[in-house]
Amino acid sequence: MSMPDAVPKQEAGVATPPVHVAIIMDGNGRWAAARGLPRREGHRRGVEALRNIVKAAGEIGIKYLTIYSFSSENWSRPADEIEDLMGLLKRFVRNDLADLHKNDIRVRIIGERASLKPDIHALLDEAEELTKNNAGPTLVVAFNYGAQQEIVEAARKLAEQVAGGKLSPAEIDVAKLSAHLLTHDIPDPDLIIRTSGEQRLSNFLLWQAAYAELVFVPIHWPDFDKAALEAAIGEFHKRERRFGGLTAKARV
Repeated sequence: MSMPDAVPKQEAGVATPPVHVAIIMDGNGRWAAARGLPRREGHRRGVEALRNIVKAAGEIGIKYLTIYSFSSENWSRPADEIEDLMGLLKRFVRNDLADLHKNDIRVRIIGERASLKPDIHALLDEAEELTKNNAGPTLVVAFNYGAQQEIVEAARKLAEQVAGGKLSPAEIDVAKLSAHLLTHDIPDPDLIIRTSGEQRLSNFLLWQAAYAELVFVPIHWPDFDKAALEAAIGEFHKRERRFGGLTAKARV
């Protein structure tokens, strides 16, 4: 997909940035392989790219940035690679959490935590607890996350309410299921970006992506920078968003 050179200037009466941008950070391994480097170096450089994009998102004015950091399917990767990824997560929290907090960024974690090792579980809890009262942009980290399982869990909770006589099956609607998702207090993404050229969602925000604009870029994640983010937003602004209607609608 061709990309514009830059995002439109945010002047009076001109397009404003999307409220919520979600990113599937793909291509660390291929970036490393193309340079004859080990995969762990690709992941390390991917963390640097994440650091830069979080800063860029704040500068652009994005209120919610969701990153797909580790899926529930990623546990099938080689043990040494998982160990490297967990090590990078620990260093990211230890090295960057203070800066995120200083910049008034609120961190939210979505994903299954019960099965995580205690040290990882504690890190995720720490990131949320430290920043929970911050009023700035929200960084949503999808960790050990799978959209299908999220929807199943929401359906199970509704089924339990029905079984307990607290809810009638006829009362179940989109709003009620949405209220039981991990993202119940987060607006659905306006724009989902996937790097590396792959064109699929890979079990990411499947319910929430119903009316998101999808932009696939041929850039591996370690090379994704502010200019690439602005270009993706430029593509977003070229789309006519009708949300199932006949005329374009803007979301405030």
